[in-house]
Amino acid sequence: MRVRLALYGLVLVCLGLVSSVWAQDAVKVDPKHYTVVSENDQVRILKVHYGAHEKSVMHSHPNTVAVFLTDTTGKFAFPDGKTQDFTVKGGDAQYSAATTHLPENTSDKEMDLIVVELKGH
Repeated sequence: MRVRLALYGLVLVCLGLVSSVWAQDAVKVDPKHYTVVSENDQVRILKVHYGAHEKSVMHSHPNTVAVFLTDTTGKFAFPDGKTQDFTVKGGDAQYSAATTHLPENTSDKEMDLIVVELKGH
């Protein structure tokens, strides 16, 4: 019985560690690509820069608005193993619901964008 409880406890700890890794703040886990430009109680504005063929690490964002400054192609990988390719033009803007992902710039050119993370309700 004690062994079973210890195993359940170990599983819960491991699940907690895995979920906390997947729910990491982009600025904290990938400062090479994400920089805070401004922040208040309603939004956090991030400057995002990826070199050609650069990849991030798995991280999370709340609801966001992204404004792409460059034409680019890329891919999002998600914790469940699914992927999603994207193609955008400089000036494109899009809303995204809160998500956890790993972005990759698949382009031969640099990728620049501004991400506005929405806080609160």
